[in-house]
Amino acid sequence: MERKVKTPCIGVCSTVFGDEVCRGCKRFQHEVIKWNSYTDIEKEQVWNRLESLKILIMKSKIVIKDSLLLKTKLDLLKISYYEKIDPYCWVFDLIKQASQSILNLSEFGIEPLSGSTDNLVDLKQAIEEELFTLSEAHYQRYFKLEDHYRE
Repeated sequence: MERKVKTPCIGVCSTVFGDEVCRGCKRFQHEVIKWNSYTDIEKEQVWNRLESLKILIMKSKIVIKDSLLLKTKLDLLKISYYEKIDPYCWVFDLIKQASQSILNLSEFGIEPLSGSTDNLVDLKQAIEEELFTLSEAHYQRYFKLEDHYRE
């Protein structure tokens, strides 16, 4: 199954305002600019980095009790997700796309971990902020450090 979405872009690009990491899709500025010239392998590397960060974040916030129920509900509600990746990314996409209409995560086979908020709008904001923070840290570590050594 091929990705339904060909780019992580969500149409809220902040790199045009000088951000090194896009506040929308969390790609680095140079990835946004060069995306159309990237090979499939380069694109997949970007997707993999973003997905690994999403998994890290979601595993600290929720537990998936029933991934088959999750998949069934996502299909039923026509929530976009990529079947070949970790179900924790599916939950990220679910919360991002439907946080205001979901009343109970357990209906999706998901439970919040203790210490996580039950309010999905707050959870959506928290995971978005954490993904941005981790993406910025990754950029600072691997790209700003390179610039520093080149000087």
